[in-house]
Amino acid sequence: MKFMLHLNPVVPASPEERERLRPIAHRTEKIQQMLQEMVELTQMAEELGFEIVTFSEHHFYTEGMEAGATPTPHLINLLSKTKRIKIGPLGFVLPTWDPIRLAEDVAWADQMSQGRVIVGLARGVFPRWVNVLGQKYETRPGVLGPEAERHNREVFEELFEVVKLAWADEPFSFNGKYYRVPNPAEGIEWRPHAATARYGAPGELGDNGWLRRISPVPKPYQKPHPLVFQALTMTEETIRWAAREGVIPMIFLSFPDMAIKGAQFYTDEAAKAGRSLELGQSIGLCRLLYLGRSYQEAMESARNGSIFLFRNFHSKFYPQIPENIEPLIDAGMAFVGTVDDIRRRMAEVQQQLHPEYFLWVCDQGYLPLDEVKRQLELFGTKVMNEFKG
Repeated sequence: MKFMLHLNPVVPASPEERERLRPIAHRTEKIQQMLQEMVELTQMAEELGFEIVTFSEHHFYTEGMEAGATPTPHLINLLSKTKRIKIGPLGFVLPTWDPIRLAEDVAWADQMSQGRVIVGLARGVFPRWVNVLGQKYETRPGVLGPEAERHNREVFEELFEVVKLAWADEPFSFNGKYYRVPNPAEGIEWRPHAATARYGAPGELGDNGWLRRISPVPKPYQKPHPLVFQALTMTEETIRWAAREGVIPMIFLSFPDMAIKGAQFYTDEAAKAGRSLELGQSIGLCRLLYLGRSYQEAMESARNGSIFLFRNFHSKFYPQIPENIEPLIDAGMAFVGTVDDIRRRMAEVQQQLHPEYFLWVCDQGYLPLDEVKRQLELFGTKVMNEFKG
């Protein structure tokens, strides 16, 4: 397995402190603390041998949870503070982005880091910000109903086609339902056509010197482009789409039954697309992890960790998401216990599913930094090395 660490990221505070300092995400000293924790944990993950560090895109989180907002500044910051580890958002919420700007941001970061970028994609959960930043496409999150889900998915899939074209070497045109290249689609009168004909990419101009295609620059350092992941997916439709596109889905389903079923969807759909894969190949499994000197100590961390976010936000949109940690443990979505307990759960994952990637959804910001580091050290030195490769 290849191991990944996910940071939401979170403005660090206890629930009481969040209430006392509201809105905590307006406070510069707390934002600085969050940024420093992101750097320290990313550097620690690199030292321990994790392959990838990821983080979320969410906006308007005055409460301080999942407060990363625009991913590119975090990407550049973390790349500049590390040497080897790959880094990327999990993910860019594509239905709220201009796809060419996203492709360019990724390509620049990949060039600057000489190939240490990964790209995660997501479709958005919370209408507070998706409705605002996705208004160009009239995008809303799928949680608002079947029509919102259909429209969101349609926008997402069309914009992904544009992103891939923007990364490719050949100039392209695109006349879609939501996006056009060039705009207008019939072309643009291009007065410096002589310079473009002499120095630009072949194929940008039509016979009359009009601009008919474009070629964003730069292209990614990694060829044809960085690895692409689908963020925390729970639906068969998304898993099958990822298989057709060669995207790696990060599956957040109960283990073992539903997670294995989801991985089988991927393997079956990939075979239809001409890709022969073993079960678990090219998929990732996402889990919450809590390690303690005793089960009781690990449970105390679990009750104070990311469940705070699920209780206050995600469960309000997804009824299947519980407000307490115990159902997530019962579903095998949270692994809790001593080093030996976690080692046994990881052995089950390896034997029954053998995912190519394993992502730990970290509790940065919910638990004290020293506690997060202690658990990360235990996992990295006492568990992870047995299952790497």
